[in-house]
Amino acid sequence: FYLTPPQVNSILKANEYSFKVPEFDGKNVSSVLGFDSNQLPANAPIEDRRSAATCLQTRGMLLGVFDGHAGCACAQAVSERLFYYIAVSLLPHETLLEIENAVESGRALLPILQWHKHPNDYFSKEASKLYFNSLRTYWQELIDLNSGETTDVKEALINAFKRLDNDISLEAQVGDPNSFLNYLVLRVAFSGATACVAHVDGVDLHIANTGDSRAMLGVQEEDGSWSAVNLSYDHNAQNEHEVERVKMEHPKSEEKSLVKQDRLLGLLMPFRAFGDVKFKWSIELQKRVVESGPDQLNENEYTKFIPPNYHTPPYLTAEPEVIHHKLRPQDKFLVLATDGLWETMHRQDVARIVGEYLTSVHHQQPIAVGGYKVTLGQMHGLLTERRARISSVFEDQNAATHLIRHAVGNNEFGTVDHEQLSKMLSLPEELARMYRDDITIIVVQFNSHVIGAY
Repeated sequence: FYLTPPQVNSILKANEYSFKVPEFDGKNVSSVLGFDSNQLPANAPIEDRRSAATCLQTRGMLLGVFDGHAGCACAQAVSERLFYYIAVSLLPHETLLEIENAVESGRALLPILQWHKHPNDYFSKEASKLYFNSLRTYWQELIDLNSGETTDVKEALINAFKRLDNDISLEAQVGDPNSFLNYLVLRVAFSGATACVAHVDGVDLHIANTGDSRAMLGVQEEDGSWSAVNLSYDHNAQNEHEVERVKMEHPKSEEKSLVKQDRLLGLLMPFRAFGDVKFKWSIELQKRVVESGPDQLNENEYTKFIPPNYHTPPYLTAEPEVIHHKLRPQDKFLVLATDGLWETMHRQDVARIVGEYLTSVHHQQPIAVGGYKVTLGQMHGLLTERRARISSVFEDQNAATHLIRHAVGNNEFGTVDHEQLSKMLSLPEELARMYRDDITIIVVQFNSHVIGAY
């Protein structure tokens, strides 16, 4: 099909979302100005998810992208639940006690997170009670473990990732008398998801990454040019340290079968992920759960097979690698994106495209000429020069959309080609997946003035 430019725009903009951090009495105390996010599906339904929330009881903002495989169930669950686990891990002991006492006595709970959601980002209402009970057990344990020390953010992130993955596994083993819920917890555990999460608090930026989505910092150099700083490492066969780590965790006799055709046990691209109990549970446990599970589970080929050379599970972990970065005034933005973006674009191009986009958006503000007398000719000159700079940017009000437009529509000269965009966006569902992956992007813009003042 040939798509007209308005049709292309409506496809590209269908899932876009923007959030501006509110200013307080003229002084913006947050190091984050706001963020833009967007998703472009290749799978039907899309297997990527995204989340963003402000922590209400501690300072800081959480943002994350989640890339599902073998279905979207695990990515969906992680996108709903992980931030609660992180927020609870960061809470001081007194606050945890307050929350537990409120639950005990049936009083209203302190809200922990303020979510920033697109209408398409749904929550599974049926599972909310189950999810809440697992989370409550976690904070009760944190209360009992109280060491009196303040929690280190890196430690909190690692604990939250591992605990949620553990709960996903336990819920599937225990099952649920409600057959719908039983099937849901099993689908979540048997599918998988990678996660790349940012926690921003003042000048402290922490990235927790599990799998092959990526975080990248856009830095503006003194000469105005843009460069990219990697804030995560892919956990896959291209990462030698990761291959070494996997080999260290299993006997020498398995060395040859651990990584085949660049995949874990010849099957899985990411070497770290949530869910994927096929790579974590013993064979006995897998059989027991599948046999006692609902019939739909038995019809799913994925749950029945056992990975080849499966001797010493677990082969897979959800433990994240955490990188801490102190923000500087030249750090202008952060890009979090699933591998669908990085397969099509180099990080240097991502930094330049977003950087130029964000700086030219400023040129759209009304021209202020103060109290000076300006001739019409001069004004015309100012406007013409400005129009030339922003003609390409005007289409997009969202930095993530602008990036997706380039990722899907770039020609060999690095410019967006409408023909190419039209072709890529009109591919039927069954073909789209052969040409590209789901793409999910969050672009976080930093407030250099606030960062400089720290």
